Amino acid sequence: MTVALKNVETPGAYTPGSPETLVASCRGMAERAKAASELLVSLPTAMKNAWLLAAASTLEARAPELLEANAGDVAAAPGFGLNAAAIDRLRLTPARIKAAADGLRQVAALPDPVGEVREGGMRPNGLQVLKVGVPIGVVFFIYESRPNVTADAAALCVKSGNAVILRGGKEAIHSNTALHRILAEELARCGLPADAVQLVATTDREAVGHFLRMPQLIDLAIPRGGKGLIERVVADALMPVMKHYDGNCHVYVDAAADLDMAERIVVNAKCARPGVCNAAESLLVHAAVADVFLPRIGAALSARGVEIRGCEETRKRIPSAKAATDADHRAEFLDLIISVKVVETLDAAVSHINEHGSKHTDAIVTRELSAARRFTQRVDSAAVIVNASTRFNDGFELGLGAEIGISTDKFHARGPCGLRELTTYKYVVTGDGQVRE
Repeated sequence: MTVALKNVETPGAYTPGSPETLVASCRGMAERAKAASELLVSLPTAMKNAWLLAAASTLEARAPELLEANAGDVAAAPGFGLNAAAIDRLRLTPARIKAAADGLRQVAALPDPVGEVREGGMRPNGLQVLKVGVPIGVVFFIYESRPNVTADAAALCVKSGNAVILRGGKEAIHSNTALHRILAEELARCGLPADAVQLVATTDREAVGHFLRMPQLIDLAIPRGGKGLIERVVADALMPVMKHYDGNCHVYVDAAADLDMAERIVVNAKCARPGVCNAAESLLVHAAVADVFLPRIGAALSARGVEIRGCEETRKRIPSAKAATDADHRAEFLDLIISVKVVETLDAAVSHINEHGSKHTDAIVTRELSAARRFTQRVDSAAVIVNASTRFNDGFELGLGAEIGISTDKFHARGPCGLRELTTYKYVVTGDGQVRE
């Protein structure tokens, strides 16, 4: 499927014709990205930061243009089957545009990982051995809905010395095109290669497959969206993939929990933005506090429109709750729905999380240090949180600046992926005529 776009002739964009033209267009974009990455690797930090700061100011100055483009996407969203939470992810507001601009400024303020000496020293034979941060190369970034991610991904990739090919979803095509136009114009104005940030300006799904079959030109694929998208990318990609499949995030309310704190955390984790991957989808409550806490949290969640799906013990305390299935306990609802289960012990909570969770973000509410320690040691997730909302698993909140996504893998990056996670390293060895005996 393709859509007609208004004013999409931005640098690096294309509109497909025949299948042969589509293949050639994809390869051309990848080749230009490869060439741009070879220039970016040696650019001084000051040039990259100048672009970030200029782009931030221009995003704010051209906010009306971005809001107009986004309004078209939001209006079309119901036709794509988007629910209220998904439309919220899609929507740009003046505050979100300002947040995106501030994100660019935060990335500019972060240390440049390119050229960073991570380890090093002198060998007994006089060789100097340094482990130095270097860009990954070319990133193919596939994402859905949230157009502000366009600016985040471009900022992180360019600052870390990588070229990026952006492929957003059809539901955000006009917003992404407007954002990319600004970013590309500022690249050229600041003396950086415009092809460092390219946008795939077609909604044709075949384009994704073409890019995923170019490991000689593209070094890393990063999918960010629904589980189906990510499974497709993992199945088709011939290059490494940095990803998480879904975000079934848990909050466990321990026997030693402060129940006022637990209520605030659960309500925030579930209700603040139910359509994002770090929102809580599952609540576990220790049996020792279930009689007191479950009616209380049930009322608080119901008042905010949350549908509760609970185990038998939960339904005894929250009669309005629906019966939960095993699939509910594994689900990423991305909506005002939560599964609830009563557990007899902390160990049972940990076992439930490790079996049913997605290794994304899981939290414990407790006043007992030993319980917190056991939970953080044994829960096998990218982020484990004590006495705070799951919503804090975010690059901004954890001090990384913007993030390109959250990885639940164990190689090469885990958790929120910022600048450093978009680099690898090489060994630079300097001698003075040494030969190996």
